[in-house]
Amino acid sequence: MRVVLQRVKHANVVIEGLTNGEIGQGILCLLGIHDTDTQEDIDWLVKKISQLRIFDDENGVMNKSVMDIDGEVLVISQFTLYASTKKGNRPSYIAAAKPDIAIPLYEAFVNNLSSTLSKPIPTGIFGADMKVSLLNDGPVTIIIDTHNKE
Repeated sequence: MRVVLQRVKHANVVIEGLTNGEIGQGILCLLGIHDTDTQEDIDWLVKKISQLRIFDDENGVMNKSVMDIDGEVLVISQFTLYASTKKGNRPSYIAAAKPDIAIPLYEAFVNNLSSTLSKPIPTGIFGADMKVSLLNDGPVTIIIDTHNKE
């Protein structure tokens, strides 16, 4: 799994003109699922995201996690995170999991994150044309890939 995490003041996702999910202070999580991802990737990534210290403490030092600040997380599926641009000018998405694999993993990721944070996790809709808006705070943007844990 590959994620792009953005520390935000607020974010939302609109689908067909209607807001499907929105958050205040927290993390916008763009989630790409690889065709070899498993529950182990979900467990590792949820733990990493929930404990990642990217929020300021009282001294302005990034020393608090989303859990510490009681922040929110908005999860958006994004298969394009597995784009390969090695050949030509048209990206290849061959490494991205197909929907029959990706959807159950996406749902398990959201459910696991919700359980870990003890709050509902707003999302987009898998495969939909989504319009995502955010106010990046910092800016702070972090990329994590479960295939590069070391």
